[in-house]
Amino acid sequence: MERSDIRKLDTELDINFPEPHPAVVDRSWRILIAAASEDSGNLASELPRYGHKIAAVDTGIMAMKLFDRADILLLDPDLPDFDGFEVCRSIRARDTMPIILVTDRDSELDCVLGLRSGADDYLARPFGIRELIARIDSVMRRARPEPCDKPPAVRCGSLQIDNATREVVVQGRRIALTRKEFDLLGMLARRPGIVVPRHQILREVWDGSWSRHTLDTHVSSLRMKLGSSDWIVAVRGIGFKLIPPATIAP
Repeated sequence: MERSDIRKLDTELDINFPEPHPAVVDRSWRILIAAASEDSGNLASELPRYGHKIAAVDTGIMAMKLFDRADILLLDPDLPDFDGFEVCRSIRARDTMPIILVTDRDSELDCVLGLRSGADDYLARPFGIRELIARIDSVMRRARPEPCDKPPAVRCGSLQIDNATREVVVQGRRIALTRKEFDLLGMLARRPGIVVPRHQILREVWDGSWSRHTLDTHVSSLRMKLGSSDWIVAVRGIGFKLIPPATIAP
């Protein structure tokens, strides 16, 4: 499959992250594991004990389709359909999500190739679960430094956004958002009623690397998940603004 074909893969599939073990932890991440079933089994059973939400896939195709549903990807280079380094390069070309390569390959060359493919860290087996947790925490601290300009929570009408837990509640109903949907909604919610230009949204949410169609698709998805198209108003030729439906004049 050519890289251009990889980019066209459908990203609208759903993936469920079960609630973690009720352990007391400072952070809970949605972790996607892409590895052969036998290799992902232990991780999928161990990581929830540390408060994380886990989902697992066993092919590169599924990893490329579903990566944006997670906060971090644990990727084994030895997948049955794609070389994991190519999967890593493909995801990195589209997104800055943290990726840790978890592998049996322990040579220096493999480590170098893995890091050059865009991985944030490289961990060769055997390793302990505590080392993996430490690596995940370290990568996530670099990827998600605590922002000084974001309030811990934002409320806009019946919409509540918790930036610490990245949870969104609307009219008392918790909704699941992808990482980019959350970032887009949070950006608009911090400026309620103010039009945010398209170019500014693309720069801050997508580092300026994605298209007008990408933004429109995410806006459409957010409207559906929020339960009303009135939440996000398009201002032709400029951008978008967030307005709670109850405040919109008839």
